[in-house]
Amino acid sequence: MSAGRRRLGRVWRRRGPLRTRLALSVTAAVALVAVGVCAAAYLVVRSALYEQLDLSLTQSARLAAQRNPGSAPGVLAGECRFLAAPACAEVVPADAADDPRPPGQLPLAPAARKVAQGTKSPYYTNITVAGHPARMLTTDYAKGRALQVALRADTVEGGIEEAARWLALTAAAGVLLAALLGYWVSRTGLAPVARLTATAERIAATRDARHRIELPPPGREDEITRLATSFNTMLDELEQSIAAQRQLVADASHELRTPLTALRTNAELLARADRLTPEQRDRASTALGRQLREVTGLVNDLIELARDEEPQPLVEQVRLGALVEHCAQAARTHWPAVPFHVRVPAEPVVVPGVPARLSRLLGNLLDNAAKFSPSGLPVEVELTAGTPGRGPQLTVRDHGPGISPQDLPHVFDRFYRAGTARALPGSGLGLAMARQIARAHCADLTAEPAPGGGALFRLTF
Repeated sequence: MSAGRRRLGRVWRRRGPLRTRLALSVTAAVALVAVGVCAAAYLVVRSALYEQLDLSLTQSARLAAQRNPGSAPGVLAGECRFLAAPACAEVVPADAADDPRPPGQLPLAPAARKVAQGTKSPYYTNITVAGHPARMLTTDYAKGRALQVALRADTVEGGIEEAARWLALTAAAGVLLAALLGYWVSRTGLAPVARLTATAERIAATRDARHRIELPPPGREDEITRLATSFNTMLDELEQSIAAQRQLVADASHELRTPLTALRTNAELLARADRLTPEQRDRASTALGRQLREVTGLVNDLIELARDEEPQPLVEQVRLGALVEHCAQAARTHWPAVPFHVRVPAEPVVVPGVPARLSRLLGNLLDNAAKFSPSGLPVEVELTAGTPGRGPQLTVRDHGPGISPQDLPHVFDRFYRAGTARALPGSGLGLAMARQIARAHCADLTAEPAPGGGALFRLTF
């Protein structure tokens, strides 16, 4: 049964409502303090009242000893049965054979014989006389005799009971106040958490990431406010991600619509090949192949952009100089009318990365520069080694029309194409993919107008 209760308690601590657990915890803590203070006060009051009574007994014992020095065993004075009577006193012999006849009204314990014999120190004890509570002092009196002095303790007992009642009421009021305080703390302390939960549930139900948690005014920040601020920041990122995803889908749909329409048209045209001349069939077949390559390249680019980081098993130490020379040679093959001037340092420049992905990045930069370079004007590629405060840097410059100020912030956006580039081939994904590959390699890719005209792309590792 006890194991089952312990298990149930653990389950409740794990699954019980946080507000209830917090309220009960605060209530228990404050109630424990209130009960502890009241219990300590009760002990202090009880000790003080008995200390006053013991002091009166000591004074009465001294007075009785002074008035009756060396008296024989028996009753000396007093009548303890009455509340207003003075203290009663009796002399107790060490030997039971010397007890007086008739015996006194105070109880005689074996410890009193030991006090009379001198083997035990004086002591106090609570007794009952004639059905009334009393307090008795047993102390040494003379050789072979002890003195017992007693006083009625009704007033002391009554005071202790009265103090106990008031302290019990105080403790009950403290427990009730603790419960109210715990409830208030749980409501006010967890109000931001409740708002955060409500916002999260609303977003989950409506799938609308535009909702935000209301924050307190400046100057009243706490841990919960920081949590709410972090949650709002996460919602901002989520909203931007959703917006970017929707924009990507819309742009991809727009870019795919034209080549897919052309593919369908050419496919339908080739389906009626018997009505076409050989030249018409060749043109339609060539157009169909070109459009298939464009769609395939666009889809591959979208798949590449969907990947945010490089696979770690493929990372190795890449010699940038050799990679730049290789990519420039490939670009010369694709753009025979554009000269590529490459400058690399004599010492090897090595960075960690995925060679195929870095080749794709450099190829996109070189293709973009060649696409905008007039025939006969060079594309300048320069690689510099790293310095103590900066890593290796690669620059690609063309001598084309350059980048206008209104286009510069959007150069690396997906599917973005400047007005001067709409007539040129491409889908607007090359530079976006280049920046993504650069970020995956902990590098920074920027674009700026080149001195004297043209565009300058700077890749810094």
